Amino acid sequence: MIGVLRGTILSRGTDGIVLDVGGVGFEIAVTPRDLGRFAESGVATTVHTHLHVREDALDLYGFVDQADRDLFRLLLGASGVGPKLAMAMMGSLRGDEIRRAVMSEDAAALTVVSGIGSRSAQKLILELRPRMVGAEADVMGSGTRAQVRDALEGLGYAATELREVIASLPEEASVEESLRLALQELGKR
Repeated sequence: MIGVLRGTILSRGTDGIVLDVGGVGFEIAVTPRDLGRFAESGVATTVHTHLHVREDALDLYGFVDQADRDLFRLLLGASGVGPKLAMAMMGSLRGDEIRRAVMSEDAAALTVVSGIGSRSAQKLILELRPRMVGAEADVMGSGTRAQVRDALEGLGYAATELREVIASLPEEASVEESLRLALQELGKR
């Protein structure tokens, strides 16, 4: 599996980039949203990738950060979701919007993606929600973050309010600093 490539962007197209890594040009499909987030041609960059193997092709899909690549892989795990539909989802909605729609069971939010109707959105939610709960438990269930979550829940904040805030906390921060940052973020909402 090719997980990360570091190199220089040779060219940019409407649906991807060509990345020169040690004299080899890798064609990497990216969403239009991510295309704008990558550096200009001739600039060294890092691309988090997913290699999709088919009988007749090896396709590389690229993402600016690891979280988006992990979400892409999670989407591919749902029945009926191939790379094209997963890329369409990630091109139409940001990663946090997809997670929020699945976790809050908001099928209408997923129907903005071309190729997803109300029934398929409901099916996706049923398949993805348990997997996302498990992934969020990893993010929210350890060490400092768990203590901050417990403290905030004790203050009356709902778990749904806390997911994004807890995930955005710096890993190296103390409990006190993390709690202060979380309360500041919650106060903005």
